[in-house]
Amino acid sequence: MTDFHLPPEKTAAIPAATVILAREGPGGIPEFLLVQRGEQLAFAGGALVFPGGRVDASDIHIARNPQLAVGFDGLSDVDAAARVTCAREALEETGVLLTDGPHPDEAALAYARSLLAAGPDEAEAVGFAGMLGAMAHKVDAARFLPFARWEPPAAAAIARRFDTRFYLADAGRSANATITPDGFEAKALRWTTAAQALADYDAGRAAMVFPTWCNMHRLAQYQSLAALFDRVGALPAPYVQPAFVTMEGEPWLTIPEGIDYPVTRDRVASLRRE
Repeated sequence: MTDFHLPPEKTAAIPAATVILAREGPGGIPEFLLVQRGEQLAFAGGALVFPGGRVDASDIHIARNPQLAVGFDGLSDVDAAARVTCAREALEETGVLLTDGPHPDEAALAYARSLLAAGPDEAEAVGFAGMLGAMAHKVDAARFLPFARWEPPAAAAIARRFDTRFYLADAGRSANATITPDGFEAKALRWTTAAQALADYDAGRAAMVFPTWCNMHRLAQYQSLAALFDRVGALPAPYVQPAFVTMEGEPWLTIPEGIDYPVTRDRVASLRRE
């Protein structure tokens, strides 16, 4: 699948992209790379999330440049730009390099990553483009499999509404095996199975916002990378907009049924909003 099922026109939200980095763990069970966000961050401070961030206006220029990208023909601008965002944010936050090209010089890669982290948000895509050119690397659109698109309802009581596209990527193909947190957005990194992440959440050892929690339940259904990628690739990436409902006098947050999410609701009192 190359794009997402699009919803009707809604109030504008901030475009964002997130990459679910997967690898084969012991016994073949998939493991996923989670970022623990810095406590000082306004959005989801201290929570476990997948690497990601805002889509930069310049990300589309990378996607449409044949010297820097491949496989983007036929993708909408918003989908194309979001895939570039995933590659850029994965490198900045975790050190995972999801681009194709010659084996990178580790020192040069570390320096390029430091420049991404040091610059203002609006300059990150420009810096990423320069890094790709210097390393003779390209972003391959096929590396990023559409997983879901999440957008909070316009009435949600949150300060920032992110229209977030989630993609699945095989981290086993990373050109750089060394992962380290950037120390700002990413305070710590951990590889974990979905089941373990949910157990840590239930035990109070980890915090997750509602979309991450729901996505973990979806990922936990699959006991091998092949089964996960085959199933996600065969489904249209769903558009997910949570809704507030009242059941037996108690407020709940729900998502639609029948879109490959086995858990579709949680009590509002239990939610971590930001």
